[in-house]
Amino acid sequence: MKELVEVIAKALVDSPDEVVVTEKRSEKAIVIELHVASSDMGKVIGKQGRIAKAIRSVVKAAATKEDRKVIVDIV
Repeated sequence: MKELVEVIAKALVDSPDEVVVTEKRSEKAIVIELHVASSDMGKVIGKQGRIAKAIRSVVKAAATKEDRKVIVDIV
């Protein structure tokens, strides 16, 4: 999941070197934190959060295959 979020985020931003994705696992869910440069934050979130919602939908679909719950946080 971490790699999936990283590939999507690097394709969206102007400075892909500053994209950092961390993964925290717990019993109930996996929390993926996406850190991008402040100038690229709008590109990752999108108008009215549409791109962020799309990223979460793709990750959720991939997580369903593995029967896991994944939460994507954009920090």
